Amino acid sequence: MALPIRSGKHGRRRFGYTLVEIVIVLTIISILVSIAVPLYQKALLRTKESVLRNNLFTLRTVIDEYTYDKQKAPQSLEDLVRDGYLRQIPSDPITGSNQSWKIVMEDALTSVNQTEPGIFDVRSGSDKTSLEGTPYAEW
Repeated sequence: MALPIRSGKHGRRRFGYTLVEIVIVLTIISILVSIAVPLYQKALLRTKESVLRNNLFTLRTVIDEYTYDKQKAPQSLEDLVRDGYLRQIPSDPITGSNQSWKIVMEDALTSVNQTEPGIFDVRSGSDKTSLEGTPYAEW
């Protein structure tokens, strides 16, 4: 709280803040911001990781349903959309694109329809590492 300052011969009081008080307040604000920004960025990354886990679970479930229903694996992710299993291909939240998914094709010998092996699994197309230390491409 600013203390009244007497000025001049009439004894009027002026209220104001000194330069030192302003510098102290700005220093405290900058310390708080320097603590808050990394926490915010980490929370944002955790959210993206959660969305990635959910999208991978959904894609893998839909691929299994398609394979069971059609007795063959999908040849592309667009097949899942075209046949009504998905409204659209979800985006990879780490890369920000729905075109960056890495497709893992099934082995022809172990596929349901050996003449047309298709998609077996989907992975993130990111080359970054998660907060846990594992690459997103291995999830």
